Amino acid sequence: MQAFDWDFIVGHMNYWLFIVLMMTGFYIVVAKGNLVKKIVGLNIFQTAVFMLYISIGKVTGGTAPIFPLDMEVDPAVTYSNPLPHVLILTAIVVGVATTSLGLALIVRIREEYGTIEEDELLKIEKEIALQDIRQHSEVIGERG
Repeated sequence: MQAFDWDFIVGHMNYWLFIVLMMTGFYIVVAKGNLVKKIVGLNIFQTAVFMLYISIGKVTGGTAPIFPLDMEVDPAVTYSNPLPHVLILTAIVVGVATTSLGLALIVRIREEYGTIEEDELLKIEKEIALQDIRQHSEVIGERG
């Protein structure tokens, strides 16, 4: 028995690429603290999912699902399924919109807090929360 079936590995190259891209994007989202890098990681992850759906929609020997002009469909002809491609086209539009929204939010965060690093933002939020608690306890102490 062979250790590797090279025909299987090469024949499923699109799935291996999908796995590598998806895990790369996931790692960037989880491991990086910079918000722009997180958006890039999400885009890589999203591209991997697009590749998966497009490769699933591929039919070997299939032709475009377009009716002939005489509207007589030959039952021997194999047609590709257009649904995955249409869904991915819609997902690309949604992806561009969410990416632009994410980048716009990052710009506003940078304007408000002066940083786009996640750990620095958490420190700033912790300081703000502690100041709110102190102010609240002072108000309660004055009423007391």
